[in-house]
Amino acid sequence: MSEVRVAVDVMGGDEEPQVVLDGIAAALAADPELIVLAVGPEELVVPFAEKHERVEPLAAPDVIEMGDDPIKAVMSKRKSSIVVACRAIKKGTAEGFFSAGATGAVTAAATAYVTPFKYEEDGEQHPIRPCITTALPNRKGALTVFCDMGANPDVEPGDMLRFAQMGAAYARVVCGIASPRIGLLSNGTEDSKGSHFTKECFQLMKGRLDGFAGNCEGSDLVSGDYDVVVSDGFAGNVALKATEGCAKFILSELKGAFLGSLKGKIAAFLIKDSLAEIKAKLSGDAKGGAILLGLKGVVLIGHGATSVEAVKNGTLATAEAIRAGLVESVTSAVDSIVIK
Repeated sequence: MSEVRVAVDVMGGDEEPQVVLDGIAAALAADPELIVLAVGPEELVVPFAEKHERVEPLAAPDVIEMGDDPIKAVMSKRKSSIVVACRAIKKGTAEGFFSAGATGAVTAAATAYVTPFKYEEDGEQHPIRPCITTALPNRKGALTVFCDMGANPDVEPGDMLRFAQMGAAYARVVCGIASPRIGLLSNGTEDSKGSHFTKECFQLMKGRLDGFAGNCEGSDLVSGDYDVVVSDGFAGNVALKATEGCAKFILSELKGAFLGSLKGKIAAFLIKDSLAEIKAKLSGDAKGGAILLGLKGVVLIGHGATSVEAVKNGTLATAEAIRAGLVESVTSAVDSIVIK
């Protein structure tokens, strides 16, 4: 284990800042080589840093709210915790950033300040579109990497190819999958399925993407038949929220069935450990958040309704991605792409 420096947004999330501070403290206790830059109002981060040896305060008086327009907020609130943390990565004082703040604002600030990779097209250099990526539990007891989850509603086929390359790098480095099978999210598994856009993506990936396994369906987010599922941000966000909504509905129905009668309560008591495992697997707290791939720094975005456990795990996951060399691995993947 090596020393890493992670900036954490104290003002991120729907809960009180104390929840984030408690999560930072828990992460420090779990990782003796972790240094945290606590980013937020001076009256919060300075006293906290004085009580913790491996915390450095980074004052940020402005706050970007969940309802703010992302681009306008990043431009107008340059002393916000999100912008200050992203600039810390650019300056080299932090290697990664974790925030449970507004996804759009984190994406906009990271794209502006952390600096995206570039790819070559027709002899010219262009910035990569960063994509939001996470690993979902699947029916085979493993993980399925899913990207893009909402950063880019409108993309080109070339963007989709780069998402796939970066998602494959994530699968190898974070999930330990040596040769990931990559699927393109469509409305059927047949080669002929899909919209005009999806068919363009299919042909490009088929000719240029190592590990491409063809089209896949929404159910393959959890089937385990693919290690990486790639989508544009619009369809990806819809698919993800539909999956999450279905999981919450099933858990709610199970709870109602178990608590609706004496027999149900007895049954729930007998399998309570198994139910707890299922709930933990479906909870976002265990993963900590989703990573923004395509940047020269590790940026992890947590769920807004965060908890102490989620902040702890998000901070630790950021540190682990830094140590695993995720940025370097994505760099290699991007460098191999030349669209002509």
